[in-house]
Amino acid sequence: MSTHRSRKQVRQSRALGIALTPKAERYMQRRPYRPGEHGRGRTKDSDYSVRLKEKQRLRAQYGIREAQMRRVWDEARRQEGLAGENLVELLEMRLDALVLRSGIARTTAMARQFVTHRHILVDGKIVDRPSYRVKPGQVVQVKPRSQANPTFLAAAGGANRDVLPKVPEYLDVDLEKLKFTLVRRPKRAEIPVQCDVQMVVEHYSR
Repeated sequence: MSTHRSRKQVRQSRALGIALTPKAERYMQRRPYRPGEHGRGRTKDSDYSVRLKEKQRLRAQYGIREAQMRRVWDEARRQEGLAGENLVELLEMRLDALVLRSGIARTTAMARQFVTHRHILVDGKIVDRPSYRVKPGQVVQVKPRSQANPTFLAAAGGANRDVLPKVPEYLDVDLEKLKFTLVRRPKRAEIPVQCDVQMVVEHYSR
């Protein structure tokens, strides 16, 4: 099952032109083109397909369903400021996204698994919803009983940092204690996702 999911993520990465996992990044260095027998060929994308692909790229980086993306988009439009930037900032405040950014998890799928398997505490209470919106000032940590797990011990030693971007400034991370605090709301310019948000806005506004 894990192998099948890994292959699917590699194929999706090649189709979207963005590495979604460390394995996909290594694979794309060898085959930097779309999957399939016509992957090396040139294609002319329509305006619609270009905008759709950009939306799919953003959704894939957070590993969420279209219905979830729509709900966040509707919320982003109602907030003050630019809707596209609001969208990415709200997605970044998901619990699974921040567990990944902190270095506790190596991939989005791993971060989601940690949450759903009830390894993560928010302000001392178990939260098992990956979509949980972390608020500025809240403290997130691996629960004490789970910290002896070899996977978490490796994370505390920095095993995941080699494949992740630098810890963003909106997080205060104590990786040795498997703990972090969301200092403030993230700003779009700081968030390490590859996305032309204007394209996403145009897709949803069509």
